[in-house]
Amino acid sequence: MDLQSLIEEGATIIDVRTKMEFLFGHAPGSVNIPLNEVPKRIQEIKDMPQPRIIICQSGNRSGQACRYLQSEGISCTNGGPWTSVANILRKKSA
Repeated sequence: MDLQSLIEEGATIIDVRTKMEFLFGHAPGSVNIPLNEVPKRIQEIKDMPQPRIIICQSGNRSGQACRYLQSEGISCTNGGPWTSVANILRKKSA
């Protein structure tokens, strides 16, 4: 399923960039869980509604997070750059 369809389904968007990166800009409604905190916050992520989209600056860290989460049995999609998801959200709300 593509990102737009997942977003239309009401996906939970998890941004794995640092807190500082997140403060400088993020997709509306996204939750900031920095990559290094993902293992410690696994139960919190499990409890988040599906579908789950993981984003970052370029798609690298979100890919790492997705692979880890999937190895823990958590369904998620690598959304790549946060700006791509933000653009879809902006179009949706326009």
